[in-house]
Amino acid sequence: MNEKSYTELMKKSAMKKKKLKESFVLDLYIDMLLSEILLKKEKMKLMKKIDEAIDTENKRAFIQLSKQYQELTKRFGT
Repeated sequence: MNEKSYTELMKKSAMKKKKLKESFVLDLYIDMLLSEILLKKEKMKLMKKIDEAIDTENKRAFIQLSKQYQELTKRFGT
């Protein structure tokens, strides 16, 4: 019979918890990284549209796009 001692079982349990914690932190990091990439892409897209509105002297579009940009930066705290 291959019975494990209490100490061995506790070590195994601690290792499982550690791996789960590391996995959670890694998933959190990946999520943050993807969010940052999407935010930067959205900001760049808005900036390009704002530049186009300035170049074409489209005041209405400029104001609307500027508000969107402000909301985006406020929502993500950047």
